[in-house]
Amino acid sequence: MVVYGLFLIAMGLAGYASNPEKAKTALMSGGAFGALSMLWGWLMTRGFAWSRWAGCATTAFLVVVFSWRASVSWMAFANGAADKLTAAVLITAMGAASILMLIALVRGLARRQPHPGEPRR
Repeated sequence: MVVYGLFLIAMGLAGYASNPEKAKTALMSGGAFGALSMLWGWLMTRGFAWSRWAGCATTAFLVVVFSWRASVSWMAFANGAADKLTAAVLITAMGAASILMLIALVRGLARRQPHPGEPRR
């Protein structure tokens, strides 16, 4: 989650650098969700089990948002807005990373579930 958070921040910075006048939201959202993801990762390493659920919820939300934003950006690019290519590529990369992170988080949750009759730790 920490590396994923750093990736989101880097992509937000790249989006902002590509178009500083119109991409302030890329910087803010990449920074905010990157920092939140890093926080979830740090809490996971400290043993807070609920933080994995929080990470799953946040990442699932981002999968939806990035899927929507990527489709909008790719459609705009396909309709002749050449300036949308960078945004489409960056958002697609963020979406792909979010899907991979969500899969890893869900697998981690599945491994941590006690078997029936086994006491919870």
